[in-house]
Amino acid sequence: MIDPDGYRPNVGIIIARAGGELFWGRRINRDGWQFPQGGMHSDETPQEAMFRELHEETGLTDAHVEVLGSTPGWLRYRLPDRYLRRHERPMCVGQKQVWFLLRLHGDEANVRLDASGDPEFDRWRWVDFWYPPQHVVSFKRRVYERALRQLEPLAVRHLGLSIPAPAQPVSAG
Repeated sequence: MIDPDGYRPNVGIIIARAGGELFWGRRINRDGWQFPQGGMHSDETPQEAMFRELHEETGLTDAHVEVLGSTPGWLRYRLPDRYLRRHERPMCVGQKQVWFLLRLHGDEANVRLDASGDPEFDRWRWVDFWYPPQHVVSFKRRVYERALRQLEPLAVRHLGLSIPAPAQPVSAG
């Protein structure tokens, strides 16, 4: 499903544990790390897609997490030219995402990267709140920073955290 502007509707998932660290997964057979994310089906709401993707990519269900909130609208990023599939119609130029902030309630032993038949991640770890925008693939850096900035007040309120500002602004990407 591609919208008229060439963006694929998608959800991004930020899982936080009590101490404020965030779930960070390594893409299977690659060296790239990212938050769980995935495309929406045409008959899904963003929250339905989020719970489906959450289970497919982490093995977690709604019983293991609490939804703390989401971004108020779509956040977009464009794909670099080398990733554009110019022969496909409609052509996808990037993704538009609704980002969700979740609090892990279950034991982290409930994380199962092999919950689906086609795993996205082969490893995962907990990272500091502002770590991801500096370490995700460059073309996603700005959308990660925007999502975290929009969701930071919810993390502070619901997790009782004092989150220091990022050490440095996210570089252009």
